Formats: sequence, C-alpha cells, structure tokens
Amino acid sequence: MSEGRPAPGYSINEDGKKIPDEQIKEFLLELIAGECNGYGYRKLTLQLKRQYKLKINKKKVYRLCKELDILRPQRKKKISYPRKLARNRIISKSNQLWESDIKYGYIKGEDRFLFIFSIIDVYDRSIIDYHIGLQCTAKDAVQTLNRALFKRQQYENTEKPVIRTDNGPQFISNTFEKFCEDYKMEHERIPPKTPNMNAHIESFHRILEDDCMSRLEFDDYGDAYKEITGFMDFYNNRRIHSSILDLAPNEFYKLEKGEQIKMKEIRV
Repeated sequence: MSEGRPAPGYSINEDGKKIPDEQIKEFLLELIAGECNGYGYRKLTLQLKRQYKLKINKKKVYRLCKELDILRPQRKKKISYPRKLARNRIISKSNQLWESDIKYGYIKGEDRFLFIFSIIDVYDRSIIDYHIGLQCTAKDAVQTLNRALFKRQQYENTEKPVIRTDNGPQFISNTFEKFCEDYKMEHERIPPKTPNMNAHIESFHRILEDDCMSRLEFDDYGDAYKEITGFMDFYNNRRIHSSILDLAPNEFYKLEKGEQIKMKEIRV
C-alpha cells in the first residue's frame, strides 16, 4: 500500500523562495517564546503566514509542532536546563566568546537543502570548526563543538569559552545543554528577534552566501561539500579581514596567541 507523497522538507514564501522545515521550526520556537506563547497550531499557522509570508497549511504546522513537542497540552513541560540569556560582554582575547549558528544551503540538482553549522571566535574571527550535512541534529552540533574545544586546546582550561547560540531546536535540546554542563562550558542564548547579538556569525554567513553559495548552483551534495569546504579554507587562511588588522583569521590567531599582536577590546 502506498504511503503517499513524502514531505518535501520545505515551504514556499510569497517571493517563491524555498524555506527549509528546520528554519520554520526556528520561527515557531521564536513565536511561542514571545507574544504567541498561548497560540495553538492553527493560530501559529496564521502567524507564520502573516509574519514570515509563508505559504503553509495547518496540517504541516501541526506536524512540525508535534516534532518540536510544543503542541499546547505539552507546553507546560519544563525544560531540565534553565535558559541563560546572552548578556553584554567585553572581549579582549581569543577563546572568550564563540558564536554559532546554522545556515541553510540549497542543492538545485537534488532539490533539497543542506545544513552548515559554524562556530566563530568573536575576537579573531576564525571559523574554529563546522559541520556540513543533509541534516544538523543536536548530536551534530555537540560533535562540532567538541572538535572546536579540541582544536583550541580548551579541555584543560578552567575558564572555557562561552558559547552563544540562537534558540534553534538543536540548542535548546537536553543533548546540547548536557554537553555544555558536563564540560563546564557556559551556554547563552540570544533573545528572539535579536540577530545583532549574534552579529559575528551572522556576518560570516552573509560572506559565505555572497562570496560562495549565491554564485554557484550545486549539482549534488558532493559538489556543494567540495565548494563550501574550499571556501572555509580560503576564509580562515587567506581572506583578508579589515577588522583584524587586514590579516586572515588564522594568521591573526597565531600572532595573538604568541602575544605578538594586540587589538582593542570588542564590546558585544
């Protein structure tokens, strides 16, 4: 017996742009974290149409809400780990504050999305580590963060970097929070609708979009992976960055780590 047509994994907005389901889940989490906290899936459907200009029906919103476990009867359920809001900080060296976020890319030849999860050091602007895949789960985010700690030799440090994220499903999960707790790493989340508090990773993802992804049409996942990893290497090792004394991020980090260079404090 046929199980019907599989879900496409995206919806269309009024401009004809495909918006991946994972992005729509973030929209839903932002809505219920704000003024729409008391809304059921029908009202959330209307809000998605009005606020985000999505062409989406209530059956799909119900499914996404169920996957997120935010249908109204379950909303009173308390998350085991308290939410720590991002606060203003003064950053004076590397490995004090890392920002992270997920960017969505489109593979035209396969009509599906890929996910790019990146971690940036706010001071030296290096992309410490990243994940590219056809999905990005909390486990993928944890593995990437684990590699970043290893690369920067932070495991033995008493004061580890603060990791700042938005409120995506990967970051509010017990899996991500437990990793941060186990490794004594402070995790803070920006309030909804405040992308400026994650400005450095947002800026990097704009660069990735403008200088790489919008210039290419990917035939398949392998093609996308090759081009994006190539750009990551270029960005870290050769791309001049005006905010770090016209050096490439890894070049600046090595000089800063060796105390051969110093830059003014950054307020975030």
